[in-house]
Amino acid sequence: MEPLGVSIWILVVACVLTWLLSLVTHEHSWVDRVWSILPVAYVWVFAAASALEPRVTLMAALVSVWGARLTFNFARKGGYASGGEDYRWAILRARMRPWQFGLVNLLFIVVYQNVLLLLITLPAWTAYRNQTPLTALDVAAAVVFLALLAGETIADEQQWRFQQAKKRALAAGSEVRPGFVQTGLFGVSRHPNFFFEISQWWVIFFFGAIAARSLTQWTVVGAVLLTLLFVGSTWFTESISRSRYEEYRDYQSRTSAVVPWPARSAAVSRPPRPGRSAPE
Repeated sequence: MEPLGVSIWILVVACVLTWLLSLVTHEHSWVDRVWSILPVAYVWVFAAASALEPRVTLMAALVSVWGARLTFNFARKGGYASGGEDYRWAILRARMRPWQFGLVNLLFIVVYQNVLLLLITLPAWTAYRNQTPLTALDVAAAVVFLALLAGETIADEQQWRFQQAKKRALAAGSEVRPGFVQTGLFGVSRHPNFFFEISQWWVIFFFGAIAARSLTQWTVVGAVLLTLLFVGSTWFTESISRSRYEEYRDYQSRTSAVVPWPARSAAVSRPPRPGRSAPE
């Protein structure tokens, strides 16, 4: 069977399993639990079918490092534990009738996102079908990918440390203000992890374009749809943040949404420390 056919079968199984698990457990983050795993499986299907052709194998190796890092970060936040549902789904579910959220769960959370996980890896299929020698552009793309991966790692670590400090401060009975991180990379982008995540998959698209020696590849649809997904996620997440934190509008007014950019104000609060109130 062609590797694309194998990948489509994996997609179908993933859709069925994540949908059934969401119905049985009443948790709707099962796609989140496979988000860092399925793309790795897809690219290695293409790499294996290519007999480990250098470019496809390089793409698979880079995606594997991406998947390992994201899996670790998701696991330490409790994403794989029972009750690890994304808080945004609970909020959205409360705003809808059961049948409406049922459709959202099936069509968007399960089908759309699972299909997207395959689409973002299809540049590896392009590379599989266009096996041309590695070039300096491939080396440059790999370096950029690893730099973006490092940026996302730093952003996630800064978020993790802030949230851990916030938990300790609250446990000590301290007031935590502001209740969201706005230092480090979050001082130049409200969602730096989104920026790095999106950019990595654009680099994967460029690997396919390099192999085909043309930027006009339909597999760009994966990177485009992923970008649109994060745009929508930014809007929804920030609507929740504005309702929780009165300082968030000011943060929005001075800080770039996704693309890192110098803040319009240098007044950025420090993260909370355990046992004391966060500075105003």
